Amino acid sequence: MKRISRRRFLKTLGLSGAGMVGLSSYGLAVEPMWRLEVTRYRVTPPNWPRDLRLSIGVIADVHAGGPAMPAERIRGIVERTNALAPDVIVLLGDFAASHKFKTRAVPPEVWAEELGGLSAPLGVHAILGNHDWWDDRAAQRARKGPVIGRRMLEREGVPVYENDVVRLSHHGRPFWLAGLGDQIAFFERRRKGVGRHSFEGVHDLDGTLAKVTDDAPVILLAHEPDIFPRVPPRVSLTLSGHTHGGQVRMFGYSPMVPSRYGNRYAYGHIVEDNRHLVVSGGLGCSILPVRIGVPPEIVMVDVAAA
Repeated sequence: MKRISRRRFLKTLGLSGAGMVGLSSYGLAVEPMWRLEVTRYRVTPPNWPRDLRLSIGVIADVHAGGPAMPAERIRGIVERTNALAPDVIVLLGDFAASHKFKTRAVPPEVWAEELGGLSAPLGVHAILGNHDWWDDRAAQRARKGPVIGRRMLEREGVPVYENDVVRLSHHGRPFWLAGLGDQIAFFERRRKGVGRHSFEGVHDLDGTLAKVTDDAPVILLAHEPDIFPRVPPRVSLTLSGHTHGGQVRMFGYSPMVPSRYGNRYAYGHIVEDNRHLVVSGGLGCSILPVRIGVPPEIVMVDVAAA
C-alpha cells in the first residue's frame, strides 16, 4: 500500500478546505444574489385541446428581503418576466423572507407594489404559501385570514385564490385556473412527547375542483407539491413551488427537501400516471440564505397538445 507523505496530505487537506470555502462563498454570495435563470418546460398533457397553445410565466418563492432579494431585484425580475411575454402569469406564494439571516426587510406593501408591475394578456393570478400564513401572527392567533400578503396583492389588483377557480379564455378556447389554499398554513401546538411541530392546512382540493363547471382543461396552482398524489387526471397540469429545489442540488439530487416525499417532487417536470407536475426552484431563500446548483429562476411553461 502506497504511503501518503505528511506534506502531500496537508496539501490535499488545504486544497479541500479552500474548495469548501470557495463553494460556500459561491452559495452565499453569488448564486442566490447574482444569478437568474429562465427555465423552460414544454408540457403535453393528455386530452389537451389541439388548438390551445398557452405560455405560462411562473414566479415562486420570492422571499423578499435583503441581502438576496431587495425591492430593486424584484423589480428586475418583474421586468424580465414581462419581456418574456407569457400569455398568463401565476405567483405561487411565499412572498416575504423570514429567515434569521435577513439583513433588511422589504415591507409587504413594497414587494406587492413591485409584483403589481407584472403584466400579461390573461392577467396575473396568485396563491399563498406557508410563510405568508406563518409570518402573519394575527392570522395564526385567529386561525383565519385574509393574511396581510393577500390584502397587499389585492390592493395592487392581483387576485389571490384560496380554494377558488377562475375561467379564462385564450384565442376563443377556455381553460380553468384553480388555486389551492395552503396545505400547512397553521402551526399546531406541540403535543406532549412529540418533538416537532405539526401543521394544519386551509386546502380543499375536492371543494376547489367542484367549482369547475364544464369540461375545459384545468391548471392547478398548489404551493406545496405534496398534494400531487391526490390530484385527479381531470387536472391537466399542476404548478408548485415551496421546495426551492432543496436550495442545494448536485447531480439531480437534493440532500434536504421540505417535502414528505423527499426528492420525488423536489424540482422540475414530473410525470406520474400520465399526470403532469412542474415544481419551480423559486427565487429567494428560506432558513439559510444559500443556493448551490439551483439558481433563482423564472419558469416558463409552454402547454400544447402532442
